[in-house]
Amino acid sequence: MKVLIAEDQPMVLKTIAYKLQKSGYETIGAIDGMQAKEFFDIEKPDLVIADIMMPFVSGFELIQYIRGKCESCIPIIILSGVGNENKIVEAFELGADDFMTKPFNPGELVARTKRLLK
Repeated sequence: MKVLIAEDQPMVLKTIAYKLQKSGYETIGAIDGMQAKEFFDIEKPDLVIADIMMPFVSGFELIQYIRGKCESCIPIIILSGVGNENKIVEAFELGADDFMTKPFNPGELVARTKRLLK
């Protein structure tokens, strides 16, 4: 299974990729939302993990882009340092399947990934 990780903080991206790879997933890392859109089209991932606050294209815009291509065919997990109720509700209304607030537990992220890819 292939997971696209869109995260502009290199250490967070590396941590997520490491934990997922250790659990048997192939990962593709994107350092901004524009790159995430490109990799989404090229790589055809099975799941997307995205930060909200990214350069060029936000996580919200990425959700809209993915849902415009496939209504519910790919699960999306949103990560954000902004955990207020409005942002969480907006993410779900746009089509996110899950939401985790930073800082987060990488093991929990792997568990949520496994649940969504059953």
